[in-house]
Amino acid sequence: MGTAILTDLLTEILIPVAAVVGIGFALIQWGLVSRVKLSPERQGTPADSNNKNDYSDYLIEEEEGLNDHNVVVKCAEIQSAISEGATSFLFTEYQYVGIFMLAFAILVFLFLGSVEGFSTKSQPCTYSKDKYCKPALANAIFSTVSFLLGAITSLVSGFLGMKIATYANARTTLEARKGVGKAFITAFRSGAVMGFLLAANGLLVLYIAINLFKLYYGDDWEGLFEAITGYGLGGSSMALFGRVGGGIYTKAADVGADLVGKVERNIPEDDPRNPAVIADNVGDNVGDIAGMGSDLFGSYAESSCAALVVASISSFGINHDLTGMCYPLLISSVGIIVCLITTLFATDFFEIKAVKEIEPALKKQLIISTFLMTVGIAIISWIALPSTFTIFNFGVQKQVTNWQLFFCVAIGLWAGLVIGFVTEYFTSNAYSPVQDVADSCRTGAATNVIFGLALGYKSVIIPIFAIAVGIFVSFSLAAMYGIAVAALGMLSTIATGLSIDAYGPISDNAGGIAEMAGMSHRIRERTDALDAAGNTTAAIGKGFAIGSAALVSLALFGAFVSRAAISTVDVLTPKVFIGLIVGAMLPYWFSAMTMKSVGSAALKMVEEVRRQFNTTPGLMDGSVRPDYANCVKISTDASIREMIPPGALVMLTPLIVGTFFGVETLSGVLAGALVSGVQIAISASNTGGAWDNAKKYIEAGASEHARTLGPKGSEPHKAAVIGDTIGDPLKDTSGPSLNILIKLMAVESLVFAPFFAAHGGILFKIF
Repeated sequence: MGTAILTDLLTEILIPVAAVVGIGFALIQWGLVSRVKLSPERQGTPADSNNKNDYSDYLIEEEEGLNDHNVVVKCAEIQSAISEGATSFLFTEYQYVGIFMLAFAILVFLFLGSVEGFSTKSQPCTYSKDKYCKPALANAIFSTVSFLLGAITSLVSGFLGMKIATYANARTTLEARKGVGKAFITAFRSGAVMGFLLAANGLLVLYIAINLFKLYYGDDWEGLFEAITGYGLGGSSMALFGRVGGGIYTKAADVGADLVGKVERNIPEDDPRNPAVIADNVGDNVGDIAGMGSDLFGSYAESSCAALVVASISSFGINHDLTGMCYPLLISSVGIIVCLITTLFATDFFEIKAVKEIEPALKKQLIISTFLMTVGIAIISWIALPSTFTIFNFGVQKQVTNWQLFFCVAIGLWAGLVIGFVTEYFTSNAYSPVQDVADSCRTGAATNVIFGLALGYKSVIIPIFAIAVGIFVSFSLAAMYGIAVAALGMLSTIATGLSIDAYGPISDNAGGIAEMAGMSHRIRERTDALDAAGNTTAAIGKGFAIGSAALVSLALFGAFVSRAAISTVDVLTPKVFIGLIVGAMLPYWFSAMTMKSVGSAALKMVEEVRRQFNTTPGLMDGSVRPDYANCVKISTDASIREMIPPGALVMLTPLIVGTFFGVETLSGVLAGALVSGVQIAISASNTGGAWDNAKKYIEAGASEHARTLGPKGSEPHKAAVIGDTIGDPLKDTSGPSLNILIKLMAVESLVFAPFFAAHGGILFKIF
């Protein structure tokens, strides 16, 4: 079979070094963003204009007539209010989530420990009955520890992302005075801080956990990596609450601010007279940043765990080939280095000088990282893998070559790019689908809604074919392990993807701060241009997240079927079919809960905003400041209260089905939820993104066609705002949360598989 060129020692050095380099690069980017001061004394001094990307003083001529001191002080005050609101919400959310985390950790321990009656004796290994593995009690303890480790890392990832975004938003606004290029670099560097910190921390914590667990498990790699799956479960369970809670918060505020402010009162977006404006800007950070960070961390953790579990029972684990075993971690390590080089293309190698260059610059990030990563995967597959090896394939060992595994990772990577560009085509206002949606606003909100829904359904077609081709090729080449590494391939450029994703909400906040600080119209135009590009890239990011979730879930499903000793999943068996049909229903039930939660919270927000406008004299003329705190409280209370039922639905379903109906019915539930969840998630995200950009297309009035539909306040514009408002919970709450549903149910089933296999199916045993 041959041996790998890369030695075990070099592998053990390369992985932590790549993670540390990623963290170091993030800190350098943080330092560069920090050079933009939020104190009026230093702002605009010659000392700040030495960088390559700085613009000369003549580009600040529009600001020369303004009181610079007041502008900077206002921006600092607004930034402080947004940061305090976001921090307060996350701390409140984490208190509730922390209680859940401890309660669920106890459940993990009790369920897994009871598999062998909390025995401390060694037991026959699951896949090699002639060998003995560590006791069930040890698996329970270590699975619980890895669950807590994944959960804490996920919460920290979300919190760090939020702090970075709220640190950078006002700095992006101030840099917009010097030109769109300066503002772009500040926003993008801030996104890169989050992207690299999250990717590097996720890799480093997982690597350290594996090495610490190895001190106890020794040569029992099967038991070690079964325990490590708890890391993915912890990451995704926290991500679910972050996505749902943050999504409800942000959309309740957004819908309330838009419906009363824009439609009823005809005031601009982010107008300081709107009582919900601070809550709206806080929401961008707790939903789009903190929730997204936890979500993508969960995807990364689960895809790594799925690949490691399958590898541990393949020739890598049997022969104790550490380098081959760590192939998934090596892919992530190379990804960090590739993304670092890619980031320099946006911040140092090329300069943004005009608004029209923003979106191409972000798209180039995706293309460059994909090309470079393909080369990186080829190199690591050549040096880290033996020329031939075997992969576990439902009870038999399938012979695979290193080049076949390279194709598995590469097809996942390129499928991600295809999904990204299809998403962009359907959600960017530069292309005909969104322009058609905007044009439908001529005849009112009803036709806008019809066109938007049709666009969302149509946008599912090509991504599903891309995922299907990726699954078929990777499974044909390397069985379930091929699908797991294909998911890792899609997520290998996670640092770049997150940088682009985080850039959007930061730019959105920057525009809001510019409006609230009373900065000139030209500044707002620049921040709007940054935000419009960010909207499209955010939709691309959601496409990546959903696509990778489908592959991750299938890989976890395969690992679950193997661990639960299910020989075949036969849909003609009544036990499986009832699971299949119920599983396909779950994403609809979950979406109904999250949509209604946003609607209920938005209703309270609309009533409060209307009350303030109607009962506060001087609010409309700007002489009286609104009560922002009350709107923030409404969003916080509603999101904390409403995130619990959807979370409980997802977390309890596998436990109830596995315990009472058994592993065969649970396998049907997982398959059904995966198949229907992916479709709904893609269509919901793209429908919402298209409605948002159709509204922005009319507002910008950049083309002759757009000008015939505008200006702001026209009947077509009002219809577009209604479409955007309907789309808000679709694209920022239900859609993104669904990809966590399908991943989380699969990884939870895998973690609890030993219990379900031993004691599950109580009802069928009775009857």
